[in-house]
Amino acid sequence: MTRPIPIACWAAVSSRRPPPLSDPLHLASRSGLPDEWRIGLTEFPRDRWQEPTVAEMARFWLGVHEGFRRHRLHMKAVIDHWRGGHSDLTGLHGRLIPAVQQFLQHLDTHHRIESGQYFPTFRTLDPRIAQGVDLLDRDHDVVHEQLEALFQSAVGFHQGWQTKAPDAADKAARLADTVIGMGPLVIRHLDDEEEIVIPLIQRHGLSG
Repeated sequence: MTRPIPIACWAAVSSRRPPPLSDPLHLASRSGLPDEWRIGLTEFPRDRWQEPTVAEMARFWLGVHEGFRRHRLHMKAVIDHWRGGHSDLTGLHGRLIPAVQQFLQHLDTHHRIESGQYFPTFRTLDPRIAQGVDLLDRDHDVVHEQLEALFQSAVGFHQGWQTKAPDAADKAARLADTVIGMGPLVIRHLDDEEEIVIPLIQRHGLSG
């Protein structure tokens, strides 16, 4: 399996450090964005994002995010199939481990590009939403901690399955719990990021 970059190296160069978990805007606490960071939705609401006039970069961004959503649902379906007694540990390993590895690689790469390349530009384009972009950047730190936990639990199951360890099923259950547990955080981040980024891209006619 490919390991995501260490947490200590992740802290996006342009972000401010995370607030405490008790902050209502922390990714694990919030249910959405403050209205002042959703100002672009007035001009370009979500129900218009499938129009032919949507900027190519915005369409690409949405497509990548939709891929992450589908991938999460795929992993959940694999887990549900196993938990429902329709697959043994070998079947679970053969389907879930490759899916987890792909998810880790793609999401980690996507976030590094966003934090290192796009977010600094977005802050300068519209200072009104700069704090919102900072929040998205801090989200990446939170999500990366989840990716580290996902990697560790996947390695644990993989090794347990390879060695036919007595606790291999327990390790599989821990991996399944990690996959399911991180889902709401990832979806919250994707939804909130789109509400800031997509209208901004559309307004300024940005291209990749």
